Amino acid sequence: MSENIEQKCLSKGVKLTEQRKIIAKIMSGSSDHPDVDELYNRVSKIDSKISIATVYRTVKLFEESGILAKHEFKGSKARYEELNEGHHDHLIDVKSGKIIEFVDEEIEKLQKKVAEKYGYNLVDHKLELYGVKKKT
Repeated sequence: MSENIEQKCLSKGVKLTEQRKIIAKIMSGSSDHPDVDELYNRVSKIDSKISIATVYRTVKLFEESGILAKHEFKGSKARYEELNEGHHDHLIDVKSGKIIEFVDEEIEKLQKKVAEKYGYNLVDHKLELYGVKKKT
């Protein structure tokens, strides 16, 4: 069973206030990559006393603790997702902002091949594809 954000905080020694617990719960339940404003809107429905500054500070703390990953996709606000062991890439719809996570073994092999061609061992990479949905 994979850990949720609250469990990751506890295992990493991150103090969890009630407000941080709410933020962790909302992020754990997010299937998208919310920015801070979107996250704030979601948590304020549960606890209206949580300020946007608290959300910013908590997201930064979770990021610095290796619990959340920050993505700065072209042309949008910083977005966040739970940091997981598994690797994936992103396809971003430039019109709607929708983000699709994917893994493609052919792309993974090609990236290693390119690195080797230039005399390198690939240790990490980040792939972001930007597109517009085809009309059907």
